[in-house]
Amino acid sequence: MRLFIGILGLLLCCGTPAAGAAPAFHPDKPVRLVVPFPPGGGTDSFARILGDKLSRMWGQQIVVENRSGAQGSIGTAHAAKMSADGYSLLLAHQGVFTVNPHIYKDTGFDSFKDFEPVSRATQQPFALVARPDVPVQTLAGLVDLAKKKPGKLTYGTSSSAPQLTIELLKNATDIKMLHVGYKGASPALLDILAGNIDLLVANPASISQYVKSGKLKALVLFGPDRLDEVLPGAPTAAEAGFPDLGKMPEWYGVVVPAGTPSDVVSALNADIHEALADADVQKRVRALGFVPSPSSPQAFGQQIRRDYDSWGEVAKRAGLSVEQ
Repeated sequence: MRLFIGILGLLLCCGTPAAGAAPAFHPDKPVRLVVPFPPGGGTDSFARILGDKLSRMWGQQIVVENRSGAQGSIGTAHAAKMSADGYSLLLAHQGVFTVNPHIYKDTGFDSFKDFEPVSRATQQPFALVARPDVPVQTLAGLVDLAKKKPGKLTYGTSSSAPQLTIELLKNATDIKMLHVGYKGASPALLDILAGNIDLLVANPASISQYVKSGKLKALVLFGPDRLDEVLPGAPTAAEAGFPDLGKMPEWYGVVVPAGTPSDVVSALNADIHEALADADVQKRVRALGFVPSPSSPQAFGQQIRRDYDSWGEVAKRAGLSVEQ
């Protein structure tokens, strides 16, 4: 009798989840992953790698939904209104969450009230590249050229954080360059490759193949670390003599609409950690020039707030405001 009771107790113990453990998220229908930029760029490439891995883990399709416009605000505002049940995810972007609210009159979303952070996913520098015929090889050389030709050089961006990074450069060096905004990395790349703009600030995933082929040249990385795997030899901002331009690297993360249950957020966080730890995922993500960097929901939320405040100060100093 004692043996039976002992075995029964053991079975009950093994079959009961540990107190406080988050239940696994087991979708029984497709999950939407909104990407607030068009297909073809680094954001989209990363989303599809992550979505493919999660799809295989869950046994359910991940539908990547590209909704571009207003430097990521349109897709982000759309995601804020989706179902708060774990079946609606947004690939959050640093510029959209922490810069757009400071420069657009109405983004259509609130970075803090409308979303629950799940996990940071990657963290990497922006890269500044130039056409081969632009007669500079370094960031210092670019500054000298811009002083000789005030307002003549053009630079493109597809999100607001790189735009503000160049505003920092312009303010620090008293140079003038003309900004050209794009809805995504792909149209910006087409324009610089066609010779329509001189410079482009983008994530490494978008431009690495063109740098390797000699169609573009990398001048600097706006972050604390080199990316010699994808952009060999490209210096960091500190190495180029402009340390203040590398303090806030780009990041991607996953968020869900506000009101999503906390246990679902915890389960999603665990699954994203597992997905990004996969060797094949690591290889594919790093080949794009991204650095897998998952976090807890709390740490990701703190980073969003910290960057939001810091970029707000930059936008105010730059006097940058865009009517939407």
